[in-house]
Amino acid sequence: MGDKEINLVEHLDELRKRLIITVVAFLIFLVIGLVYSKEIYVFFMGNLGYKLMVLGPSDIIMIYFHLASVVAIAGSIPVAAWQIWIFVIPALKPLERKVALAYIPSLFLLFIGGLAFGYFFIFPNVMRFLIGLGNGLMTTSFTAEKYFSFLINMTLPFGVAFELPLVLMFLTTMGIVNPFRIAKMRKYAYLILVIIASMISPPELISHLSVAIPLIIIYEVSIMLSIMVYKRKQKSYSGIHF
Repeated sequence: MGDKEINLVEHLDELRKRLIITVVAFLIFLVIGLVYSKEIYVFFMGNLGYKLMVLGPSDIIMIYFHLASVVAIAGSIPVAAWQIWIFVIPALKPLERKVALAYIPSLFLLFIGGLAFGYFFIFPNVMRFLIGLGNGLMTTSFTAEKYFSFLINMTLPFGVAFELPLVLMFLTTMGIVNPFRIAKMRKYAYLILVIIASMISPPELISHLSVAIPLIIIYEVSIMLSIMVYKRKQKSYSGIHF
């Protein structure tokens, strides 16, 4: 077996190890989420004002698993980022190592910030609008499964989307992506974001816009920050060259 094949096997073993650690962390946080699922449930009930219905016993455990999964995703993000950093550190320069390490806590904070934005801004406004459509005409009553599916669809995508600026900045720092090329794909990105917004929001225009506009803004902010990183990187290289 040649040196290249040995190195490939070693890299695959190392990658498998990092993936296993990440999966174990996810399962641990999933168990923690299940243990505190009732408290999480009460928190996310917010100011609804009445108890939600279930249509079958299995709905209860499924709701608990959905809520625990959100906790598991949030908790395992810094673990996954740390494992990725350990995996790629041999190929990084000292400055790149410091930059990559600084991104790890930021990933977690941005994910939580995205969830908070979706929960405290997007979700209540869309919810209020939709309930208002049937005000005086219908009796408002929700099943727990419908309510929390709607809640997760309105919050989780923003947790992921809020990490886009940091991910793009990191990839730009590593020289993997060029922000100017990404900017040229703007019209395709807008179309994809609008499609995503229509898939995760209720089937009416206001909800689509409430989700699509923040996603597009996040996309534009990501490009802007990535361009700043790219120009700074080019300037530092020019200074070293000359």
